[in-house]
Amino acid sequence: MKLTTPIIAAGLSTIAGAAVAQTPVLTVYTYDSFASDWGPGPQVEVAFEEVCGCDLQFTATGDGAALLSRLRLEGTRTEADIVLGLDTNLIAAAVEAGIVAEHGLSPEGLTLPVAWDDPHFLPFDWGYFAFVHRTDMADVPTNFEALAASDASIVIQDPRSSTPGLGLLMWVQNAYGDRAGEIWAGLADNVVTVTPGWSEAYGLFLDGEADMVLSYTTSPAYHLIAEEDPGFGAAAFEEGHYMQIEVAGVVATTDVPDLAAQFMEFMISPAFQEIIPTTNWMYPAALAAEDLPDGFDTLTQPEQALIFDADEAAAVREDALATWQDALSQ
Repeated sequence: MKLTTPIIAAGLSTIAGAAVAQTPVLTVYTYDSFASDWGPGPQVEVAFEEVCGCDLQFTATGDGAALLSRLRLEGTRTEADIVLGLDTNLIAAAVEAGIVAEHGLSPEGLTLPVAWDDPHFLPFDWGYFAFVHRTDMADVPTNFEALAASDASIVIQDPRSSTPGLGLLMWVQNAYGDRAGEIWAGLADNVVTVTPGWSEAYGLFLDGEADMVLSYTTSPAYHLIAEEDPGFGAAAFEEGHYMQIEVAGVVATTDVPDLAAQFMEFMISPAFQEIIPTTNWMYPAALAAEDLPDGFDTLTQPEQALIFDADEAAAVREDALATWQDALSQ
């Protein structure tokens, strides 16, 4: 008996190890706040693992633009199966770089305010960029020109590493066209600092380092619902608000394509979509307005939605970035 027990134990250990090894792993590259303890990631992981028989693993890569940079750097060596967290300002660059494969799905039930037919990416949420402020702020600016003329201090994000930062560039470019440089020159002395990503910027705002922060019209919902604090608002700008649509795609080099496709379908199902409003604090891409939590009906609603399609965004991106860098370097 003393001779056989180690042999039996070793055999059981081998069987258990084989079972673990056979569990497929799906690796999702995403931005920091999505994968954080308070973001959607933990709930999405639990919900998907209940139906996939797999191990879902999130890898946080910084902000959205940094996510694209990492995938470009890793190339075919990447361990990612899904990229989640790019937006329409970046998807043309991702396709051009050969990062993603076509998803082959025909999504139904999308509730975006615009039509969606992209063959490489599916949307999971959307929102409008806005400058968030405390409701006791006096003389809240109602457009970019008024903001530039005011003494209001703002924190923004770097468009080279952050999708909100890039979204702000596109917002100004879409609203003002050839006058974008003039607008940025006027805003330069309002900018307290430029952070690598959204989390750092919002943290500085909450610490009282600035009067306003570049975020989303949905950001006050967090304070209202999670903190029961109605003291935050999003400034309504007369020129309209630029729309962000966040997307996910299957990485072209994945070795679990069927599992990746299952995740993409799951992503636009209620099990995923119902997690988004009170964790990512955005509008879900496939959930009706009447199914949103109480409090979302109080949010700023832009009178005009601004957006470049993917090709337009790619065409104006470098010039818009150069205009921004020139203005803020003066």
